[in-house]
Amino acid sequence: MIFACGLLILLFVAYQLWGTGISTHFHQEQLRSEFNRELAAARHATTTTTAASPVPTTTTTEPDSGVAQPVPGDVPADGQPVGTIDIPAIGANYVVVEGTTTSDLQLGPGHYAGTPLPGQPGNAAIAGHRTTYLAPFFNLNELVTGDPIYITTTQGRFRYDVSTLEIVSPSDIAVLNPTPTPTLTLTTCNPRYSAAQRLVVLAALVSPPAPQPIAPATPPARRSTGRPTASASTVSHALAGESGSAWPAIGWGAGAAALTVGIWLLVRRRPRRLGRVGWYALGALALLVVLFFFFQSVSPLLPASF
Repeated sequence: MIFACGLLILLFVAYQLWGTGISTHFHQEQLRSEFNRELAAARHATTTTTAASPVPTTTTTEPDSGVAQPVPGDVPADGQPVGTIDIPAIGANYVVVEGTTTSDLQLGPGHYAGTPLPGQPGNAAIAGHRTTYLAPFFNLNELVTGDPIYITTTQGRFRYDVSTLEIVSPSDIAVLNPTPTPTLTLTTCNPRYSAAQRLVVLAALVSPPAPQPIAPATPPARRSTGRPTASASTVSHALAGESGSAWPAIGWGAGAAALTVGIWLLVRRRPRRLGRVGWYALGALALLVVLFFFFQSVSPLLPASF
């Protein structure tokens, strides 16, 4: 029993470090295709509008971007692509989705709801995992002042230059406060393999901002001192993620237990066609598949970490 529990824990650790990247890679491919279609549609709309009339309608174009500008309020739905983030200094290039819940961050870096979209005036904030789910921000600590960060949205391609790196508490949502100048804030867990702190990278917009701001949701509440105050649930939506439902984990756990018992009973009968080793091998493969989905449903129940 102790051996089985130890093996299960080792398998779960392996899933966290490598298995999570399998589903995230699949989702990233889908999101990139979806975002590329949105870019193509935006460019087509811009071309059509320009050819039909010189008077702007619902879209405009950022100079030299060739990409249409959405109207204010055109914010992507939760889990949908916001744009791409490219950080050449650390070799990171991912599709950013809207939202920072646990399920959102399993898809890729997530844009904090309530902050402006990248390229807009104010403080646009993005969170990403450091050691799991493809670890998009694994080497974020290696950035130095002046390193460029490129964000591409349907409003254009924007360049930010890194200005500073900070280490804060997971409950310190002051880094999400509005800023007087266009800023990009990236957050991830610190140190690696721990959720004790948050590494925060601040970058300043150096390319022209998008001309039409998209209205965000209500920004984080602030005390009179300028530091934010929020309930535990608000904080979980900010720098610490959000937990999921336990029912999927219970279901997959019951399925894994039932399959284990079934394999044991089957092997006890000692079928002649495959033999004990053969049935154990087939059973182990089936059990690994079930355990993959079990671990996937357990991850959102753990203390949230980036």
